[in-house]
Amino acid sequence: SPPPPLQDALWYTMDCLEDVLHHSFVRRWANEEVLRHVRYEDENTRYIDIGPVNKVINMLVRYFAGDMDGFRMHIPRIYDYLWVAEDGMKMQGYNGSQLWDTAFAVQALSSTGLHIDCARAIYRAHTYMKETQVREDCPKLERYYRHISKGAWPFSTRDHGWPISDCTAEGLKACLGMGGLLNVGIDVGMMLPIERLRDAVDVILSFQNSNGGCATYENTRSFEALELINPAETFGDIIVDYSYVECTSACMQALGAFSKFDALYRCAHVASFLRRAEQYILRNQRDDGSWYGSWGVCFTYAIWFGCCGLSAVPRKTLGKMGATQRFAPQTVKGALAMRRAIIFLLDRQRADGGWGESYLSCQDKVYSQIEPPDAPSHIVMTSWAMLAMMQANIAWDTTCLAGVEPYAELASDAENLARRVPQALAAGARFLMHMQERNGDWPQQSISGVFNRNCMISYSQYRNIFPIWALGEFKKALKVQS
Repeated sequence: SPPPPLQDALWYTMDCLEDVLHHSFVRRWANEEVLRHVRYEDENTRYIDIGPVNKVINMLVRYFAGDMDGFRMHIPRIYDYLWVAEDGMKMQGYNGSQLWDTAFAVQALSSTGLHIDCARAIYRAHTYMKETQVREDCPKLERYYRHISKGAWPFSTRDHGWPISDCTAEGLKACLGMGGLLNVGIDVGMMLPIERLRDAVDVILSFQNSNGGCATYENTRSFEALELINPAETFGDIIVDYSYVECTSACMQALGAFSKFDALYRCAHVASFLRRAEQYILRNQRDDGSWYGSWGVCFTYAIWFGCCGLSAVPRKTLGKMGATQRFAPQTVKGALAMRRAIIFLLDRQRADGGWGESYLSCQDKVYSQIEPPDAPSHIVMTSWAMLAMMQANIAWDTTCLAGVEPYAELASDAENLARRVPQALAAGARFLMHMQERNGDWPQQSISGVFNRNCMISYSQYRNIFPIWALGEFKKALKVQS
């Protein structure tokens, strides 16, 4: 969208002031301060920088500042971003998604139960995860407005080094899961030392904002009104690092998993985090039962995370009322929220048994089916929907709550859902198996990642990771049912 009048006035004023202040002390000081921040970012990311845009800008700044040594240090790391696709060379939007993909892949492989078959792959992934964890904080954090990073995991590589809330959470979940395989005799290498696991917990706890949610790289440090000076005409909500359902949920899941491994470490902080995060997720659920997804397409992705986050909160009980188990009100609210989310998904299942959501959902913030209507459903979104329904665990016995206030709503229509969900899961599983190719691969379909509402991200590994994960969890669900 075109810039608002306030921006036009602001940029005009600054343009006029540039001529007035061109040779002033203020301008010299500002240029020196910017150059210090550029050098700090370069050195602390091994000249990769947080992304390709500021890498190019930082590289030019070092050149025009006459810092040729810094400029030359940038050159070898250009190749971290270059990608030769079928239609020519391109520059990636990041230096890769190595850690993110590996963490998901490990959890997917672990879900299959094929631990012996996957042992070598999981061993190597575990080695990579241990090597990629950030081992130290950047220097002078407050001076350069940086968040702590010791114990975090980045999105891509350790050289990149920027700590991210959900990447740290998925890294911790994956490492804890691989450590659990050691207990059943699967050789996945030495587990991370407890001190490094606790470092990850410290980072995750530090990411929680005052509203209970978690942002991406740092805490929310400013206010939404600053979006009025957002200079980008394409991307929305980029000035402030806001809280997101996906980031919050991932952190909740990691802390929930860690508390089973080490129940005493910062237990009061973990409990407080989970309680406040749960309230954040409940507040952000839409009236139709969905959550808006900011990092994947879109409502399907966020529902998976929303249900996983709520499932990570321990169920609190208040004893029994006769033969009926009494649950704490907040637990009931979480169960109701998950039930509404699952109904949202059930109502949008497609005729072929799968789910398929268009990228337009991200832009318009309204659920949109993929087009044309007779197109096959999307394997990744089908997997997310199945994982959400299985994680929500709506099979827990809600019929016993019928007629007991305030639980009557939770029990209502329980038999109908108990029938619909297994049917929907079976249809989704048949669709995924039907779509698998003879060599074991799944086809690459429309894009499934997004950021800032309008910028789509290609995650090529998703097409295999998530069907494996969904089918693995479905197999386990069938065993439990039988």
